[in-house]
Parts: sequence; structure tokens; C-alpha cells
Amino acid sequence: MRGQEWKRLAKFALVGGMNTGIDVALFAVLVYGIGLSSTPSQFISYFIAFLNSYWWNKRWTFQTGGKRDARELIRFGIVNLLSFLFATGVLLAFEKGLGFSPIAAKLLSVFASLAVNYTGSKLWVFRKETLRQDS
Repeated sequence: MRGQEWKRLAKFALVGGMNTGIDVALFAVLVYGIGLSSTPSQFISYFIAFLNSYWWNKRWTFQTGGKRDARELIRFGIVNLLSFLFATGVLLAFEKGLGFSPIAAKLLSVFASLAVNYTGSKLWVFRKETLRQDS
């Protein structure tokens, strides 16, 4: 990867860290501060973090800006779902199949998720602007 690509990957990881913080913090506020049960809290906190991720990746990481595009948001959702499913498979394979500790398997699944999510976002979700920047 070239220097510009490493920079974009670092931005993507930073946005992911921010989203995780938002997800966990909002979940805690909803469950412990408001008293909402964990299932609706999970949906709300994850959805807010998902929207935050889309906004920051669109404008900062991949710099596609412009007006909102429903197809782009749907693609972003699909990539995130595939990333989640792949990460879960990696987690279970390393923990249950290979006997890794749960936390070690989780860390490996985070890297797997990052790879799938970044690749899908770059090549499919935010493709138009990314191709222009790399030319």
C-alpha cells in the first residue's frame, strides 16, 4: 500500500474507535442511566454509531462529501453486516475451533472486521471519489 492508502486506513480505524466509544457510552447511558433494557439499547446505540461511522467515513476518510445518497448508505449497511458476520465467524473459529482465549479471538475478529469493512467501503461504498483520488 502507498502512503496515501495507509493514511486513509488509519483514518478509518480512528473512526471505528470513535464509533465503538459512542456505541458503548450510549448503551451504558440507556441501560444504567435511563433504565432501558439491553435489547433496545443495543439497537439504538449501534444504529447511532453506524450513522456516525457513515458520516465521518464519507466526509473525512474517503472524502466523497456531496449530497446524501440512499444507495450509498444501504451499501454501507450491507458492508457492515458482512463485516460483522465475517468477524463473528473468525471469533468462533479461533475460540471454539482452535482453542484461543475469547479475548484473543475477539482481537483477531476486530482485525478481520476492519479488513472487510475497509475493503468494502473503499471498493464499493465510496468508490467514485476513491477512484478519482487514486488516479
